Amino acid sequence: MRRFFRNPVRLVPFGFLVPILLGTGLLMARWATVDHQRPPLVTALFTATSAVSVTGMAVTDTPNYWSGWGLVVITLLTQLGGLGILTVAALVILVVSRQLGLRNRLLVQAETAEFGIGDVGRLLRRIAVTVFACEAVMTALVAGRLWLTYDYPPGRALWSGVFHAIQAFNNGGFALYSEGLLAFDRDPWVSLPLAFGAIVGGLGFPALFEAVREWREPAGWAVATKLTIWGSVALLLFGFAGLLAAEWTNVSTIGTYDVGGKVLASFTQIALSRTGGFSVLDVTALQEESYPLLIVLMFIGGGSASTAGGIKVSTFFLLAFTIWAELRGEPDVTVGHRRVATASQRQAITVALLSVALVAAGTMALLLLTEGVRFVAALFEVTSAFSTTGLSVGLAGTLPASGQLILTVLMFIGRVGPLTLGSAIALNTRRRLYRYPQEQPIVG
Repeated sequence: MRRFFRNPVRLVPFGFLVPILLGTGLLMARWATVDHQRPPLVTALFTATSAVSVTGMAVTDTPNYWSGWGLVVITLLTQLGGLGILTVAALVILVVSRQLGLRNRLLVQAETAEFGIGDVGRLLRRIAVTVFACEAVMTALVAGRLWLTYDYPPGRALWSGVFHAIQAFNNGGFALYSEGLLAFDRDPWVSLPLAFGAIVGGLGFPALFEAVREWREPAGWAVATKLTIWGSVALLLFGFAGLLAAEWTNVSTIGTYDVGGKVLASFTQIALSRTGGFSVLDVTALQEESYPLLIVLMFIGGGSASTAGGIKVSTFFLLAFTIWAELRGEPDVTVGHRRVATASQRQAITVALLSVALVAAGTMALLLLTEGVRFVAALFEVTSAFSTTGLSVGLAGTLPASGQLILTVLMFIGRVGPLTLGSAIALNTRRRLYRYPQEQPIVG
């Protein structure tokens, strides 16, 4: 047992499991619900897992099912989950960089920038300051808007601002409104701060810190930062254009809006669909062609070492550069005049293929255990759970306990899996003193 825990990466799942179990216990208290009745165990477990994994998927009508104290517990679990993700990611990166040896430490030096093992406290303080500063700005903008424009009482406006700011930056998707943020789809003072908060929270501290520190020289950014920043911009623009085109004439979403309203609603929905989980449009009323777009964006997710889920932007675009190099017959994969290590390519392929297999298995299990579920709906819900996005087509709340447990497991695996797997692969490098004869099997 002691040898098992000698590798700190193996502690990551337990670090998230403890607050999930604690949150489940708190949410099962009578005071956590509006009617003061104990919720079913599966409901409490699902909600606690969704909060700690910063997914935001719900099987209940959140504002009308959970009491004020229950909502406070969900808020604290979301904040704890977001800070825990960033903290664990920071520590794991530092540990991995230390144990890889000098040569490989230089390859991952950009991940921690000027930080070293002795700077853990300074790194964590910078992360905490960034989180709370962003949340404070979002809270001020949203609460001020609700107070001055929507005539909310100051206390209610502040609570709504704090709740949604924490959910947005930590890429959770719980909302204090039964229909999500549909009432604010054309209000830039509410939707845009939350959208940009989700974008910043989904970039990850390595890319965010380096981009801010070296903003005048983006050409000198590390490969991981370039892939994350420019990849996020590309996905955001691609998703925005795709959703705008698909929903332009859909009267159930943005078809009746003016041009400005269409642009604002489409942009914020895509920004929040990739990682945040809020809905400013009725997801159940989208055009059929919009669902594959959202599924792909959710599966990719956000940046490494961020509160976002998915296989990560850098993984996706590293695979794209690998394919491009193979099609061109290039011996090396290069990004921005930098050669990408073969080990990183293999890690990206491993994470991506295992994620595809997990989503496929989850979708199949959901279809087998539940009757009358459409394939697209099952795939959408499973992808949202695995990528810890939280968007839903309304299926999660109608599933039996077995189906909700499947989504619960997917949320947990989607939160801790990529980080644990990637770090374990990086630390599992071995040197052999011999190599077998090489063969080249036929591919395709």
